[in-house]
Amino acid sequence: MPNEPFILALETSGRIGSVALALGPHLLAETAFSAPMTHSSEIFPAISALLKRLGRRPSQIEHIYVSIGPGSFTGLRIAVTIAKAMHLARPVKIVAIDTLDVIAANVTDTPLSIETIATVLDAKRNQFFIATYKRAPRNDDARADTVHPAPYTQYAIPAGSRAVWNKLFPDSLMTLSDFLDRFANPADPIYLLGEGLLYHKQKFDTPGIGFLDEQYWSPRASKVHLLGWRSALAGKFADPLKLTPAYIRRPEAEEKWQQR
Repeated sequence: MPNEPFILALETSGRIGSVALALGPHLLAETAFSAPMTHSSEIFPAISALLKRLGRRPSQIEHIYVSIGPGSFTGLRIAVTIAKAMHLARPVKIVAIDTLDVIAANVTDTPLSIETIATVLDAKRNQFFIATYKRAPRNDDARADTVHPAPYTQYAIPAGSRAVWNKLFPDSLMTLSDFLDRFANPADPIYLLGEGLLYHKQKFDTPGIGFLDEQYWSPRASKVHLLGWRSALAGKFADPLKLTPAYIRRPEAEEKWQQR
């Protein structure tokens, strides 16, 4: 449609970054970086290649959606810096999307009937970034792109064509034992996904805990667009002057400096 904005979506919080281009709600193209933690060297070539493929120019980008964290400190700074620079160059609107929500949106693509999920990222020092979600029916009177009144989200996270994921436990820094004590329940199993499982899956393997396939673990730029568009429709754009990564806690180097 002629009035739909041309959108750039960036995902740099995870091990393998990705970028996507879209026109309004329609995803046009997505590409992932070739190797883990190559965000700084691959992001601009990836954006340029997608624009060239679609016959578009950077000046045509009207919205930029970024995965805001928690996640890789360096990666988050890259996306935020690009978003701010683009806004300074021209009035590009910015949407910041929670990374744990981006990962949860991967479950839109699974045919499995699962009621409760948790997204898990490694926060180092024997801690994890975790959020939990419960499947709920979507109001038949509401469009899929409308904001759903979930406790800790500002947009609907699709869980299939007629359901959404309600975020019931917000982004939190937890130890493994804290999480298992609170959420491991064989009568109501919770299924995990997220890059925190890459090296720690066995630690979570206990009754009441299930695991989604590894293909659902990584955040993707296409899901940043999916959630970003819903937020944009509700007019929930970020203030470029106040935009900062959602670290939850300071980088390890800063914490060590504070302890001197």
